[in-house]
Amino acid sequence: MFYAGTAHREKTLVALSSVGAAIGLTSLKITVAWLTGSLGILAEAAHSGLDLVAALMTFFAIHVADRPADASHNYGHGKVENLSAFLEALLLLLTAIWIIIEASRRLLFHEGHIDITIWAFVVMIISIIVDITRSKALLHVAHKLGSQALEADALHFSTDVWSSLVVILGLLVMYLTQVFHLPTWLSQSDAIAALGVSGIVIWVSLKLTKETIDALIDRAPEQLAIQIQTHIAQIEDVTEVRRVRVRRAGNKFFTDAVIAAPRILTFEQIHTLSELVEKEAMQVARSFSEQGEIDVVVHVEPMASPRETITDQIHYLAELQGVHAHDIHVREVNGKLEVDFDLEVQADMELGEAHTIATQLEQTVLQSNTLLYRVTTHLEAPNSQIMQRQDVTEHYLAMSTDICCIADAIAGAGSAHEVHLYRPANVWDSKDMPSLDLVLHTTFTGNTPLSQVHVEAEEIKRALRHAYPKLYSVTIHTEPPE
Repeated sequence: MFYAGTAHREKTLVALSSVGAAIGLTSLKITVAWLTGSLGILAEAAHSGLDLVAALMTFFAIHVADRPADASHNYGHGKVENLSAFLEALLLLLTAIWIIIEASRRLLFHEGHIDITIWAFVVMIISIIVDITRSKALLHVAHKLGSQALEADALHFSTDVWSSLVVILGLLVMYLTQVFHLPTWLSQSDAIAALGVSGIVIWVSLKLTKETIDALIDRAPEQLAIQIQTHIAQIEDVTEVRRVRVRRAGNKFFTDAVIAAPRILTFEQIHTLSELVEKEAMQVARSFSEQGEIDVVVHVEPMASPRETITDQIHYLAELQGVHAHDIHVREVNGKLEVDFDLEVQADMELGEAHTIATQLEQTVLQSNTLLYRVTTHLEAPNSQIMQRQDVTEHYLAMSTDICCIADAIAGAGSAHEVHLYRPANVWDSKDMPSLDLVLHTTFTGNTPLSQVHVEAEEIKRALRHAYPKLYSVTIHTEPPE
């Protein structure tokens, strides 16, 4: 908010200074043109008058364009700058046409009389000095803040410099013609100078008209969309860039990008990827407008990735059907791939419904991967309820010691530690041992492959269930040495 307020004040001050400069130049040129009868200076006065109108339009456009977006202008009010520039261009074209008509009448019918004085040259030199000063100031702020309205105003003042030089040249030729009695056709140089000014005005007007119309009809800035697409495509996990659209309103860029990403990414990963794309698009857009405001919207579509494994595919396809797959095993049998996995469904679901879901998933997996020959699922009904248990480890010290010995025989001496035994909170039978839950911590060296750790943990689990058939659940926590 602080930067926005500072930028608005800076733009407003430089626009107001342009209004003051245009008022002074217009008044001075009108006075000298009336005293001398110079059509060239009169054309310059009209040009400066239009610069005054343009400066007022720029001041109004900046005031309105910097307003924040609201309910009726969701994208802000930046288009006011472009509309203001378009109206300025139309005024310049009308003025150029009027000057051409007047110059033609003087050339064809020799109308009008010019009284050349030193004041004609003084006013044009003053005009050049003011135009150069204001053009530099406007252009500096325009580039700094990315304001198209200020840039158009700066262009007006810069063209005034060249048109003023043309008028001075015309007046100088006329003066020399009168002093040295040169050919009389040279006395028409003022009208010719006016035509030169008109040519400059028309050229600037047409260029400005094209730029403003491009902005008003949402033409994408030259090469910007292509550059954004090129940079986005280089981001990791961006599988494909399907569309990039850019529009400009004032000093604001609005960009929307549609990308494809691996369908196995999590929601958090997709969010992180979207932020990376937004950041990259902003950096590219700032190469066109260093301080311009940039709004980027990213839409991500899922697609299969070349690095997607069979396990990834099964996880993804299961989640699409609202179920969860785990403990996935892929094997190659006689050159053909087979896969089986556990499928979690709701605990209260009937077998018929659960089997239908499993069958649909099996068919979907087979259709998605032609390398698979057979898919087999095992239905599971996970219990999401919180089980009430009591820690009874102290009552089974001998059993705890034996459990550690069994685990150490597989994982190595000293591996097993931190044994916890739990029994149902409302069950206690002194004659028969109840079904117990076991949590056991084991230590493996830090560089042991996880696949080997898993195999040994499963072996420990089978050995414990063989020794104690009454164990209800067995959890083996594996960890490296502290």
